[in-house]
Amino acid sequence: MTGLVLKLGPKERVMVNGVVIENGDRRSRLSILTPQANILRLKDAIHPENAQTPVRRICYLAQLVLSGDAGQDDSRLQLLRGIEQLSQVFTDADSRVQLASATESLLRNDHYGALRSLRRLLPREERLLAVRPQ
Repeated sequence: MTGLVLKLGPKERVMVNGVVIENGDRRSRLSILTPQANILRLKDAIHPENAQTPVRRICYLAQLVLSGDAGQDDSRLQLLRGIEQLSQVFTDADSRVQLASATESLLRNDHYGALRSLRRLLPREERLLAVRPQ
C-alpha cells in the first residue's frame, strides 16, 4: 500500500481537506490513499499571531491553502515571490536546496511539500534573528 501514513496520538487533531478530525483515546494510524489530499497536523500549525517573521508568514500562507482558506491559484504567485525574497537572505547550500524544493512543490500544486520544505528554514531564521544588531 502506498500513500501517507499518519500516526496520531490520543486526542491529536489533524486537518484533512479543511475538515478537523480528532483522534480518540488511543494511538492510531491512518493511511491516506488520495494523493492530493491537503493534510495539516494542528499541533504543527502556525497561528496568525505567530506569523510575524518572513519564513513564518510564507509558511502561514501555504497553511491557509492547505486549510482551504486561500485558493491555490491566488496564493501561488505570493508564495513564489516570498520564496524569491527568502533566497536573497538564505544563501547557504542547504537553504537553497529547501527553497528549490519548496518552489518545485508549488509548481506541482503540492502545498504540503512546499510547507514541509519551508518549515526546515524556521530554526535558521530564528538563529539569524537572534544575532541581529539592536
